Amino acid sequence: MASEVLDTAQPIRPTFHLIEQDDHDHGHESPTILGFWIYLMSDALIFAALFATFAVLSGSYAGGPAPREIFELPLVALNTALLLLSSITFGFAVLEMNDGRVDGTTKWLIVTAVLGAAFVGVEIYEFSRLIADGAGPQRSAFLSAFFTLVSTHGLHVTTGIIWIVTMLFQIKQRGLILENKRRLACLSLFWHFLDIVWIGVFTFVYLFGVIR
Repeated sequence: MASEVLDTAQPIRPTFHLIEQDDHDHGHESPTILGFWIYLMSDALIFAALFATFAVLSGSYAGGPAPREIFELPLVALNTALLLLSSITFGFAVLEMNDGRVDGTTKWLIVTAVLGAAFVGVEIYEFSRLIADGAGPQRSAFLSAFFTLVSTHGLHVTTGIIWIVTMLFQIKQRGLILENKRRLACLSLFWHFLDIVWIGVFTFVYLFGVIR
């Protein structure tokens, strides 16, 4: 009878060990993800303030051009498609990461970085064209708010591209270790957050500005 009890209790020990190990891993992971969520919420407040400022100043043209006179919706739609497509390719990178495939992860990260760089390039072209046409940020309060909002988002995308390049080097050196997976998870949250913000910019700034 005693031996049967011991035999029954024996398989339980590895299970407790796995639970303890699992809790240990989650204990290290949770503060990182939680801290990054707090950062994203603070960033969201910054963009909310910029959107609110634009809403107040969007009708202050000071004799300058109105949105429908300077915005090119086909160009902005192309830029929107580039950024949304980059979000999809980043999703593919995360899927490859979850399957432990280094080559697939790096390939999709490179595609994402190229699409992000194309997005920034189109934005720079738009800014340079507006400034050349005399619609720079100093022309009116509307244009000051517009350049501030859109360029802040563009700087965030540029930061995301630099982060992707950094992760490519780290993955090449150390592979898909736990720390790199955690960093990629945070980067994924950041990149998708920028997509959501841009949808707001496209709708609230460009689309409403042209049709109103």
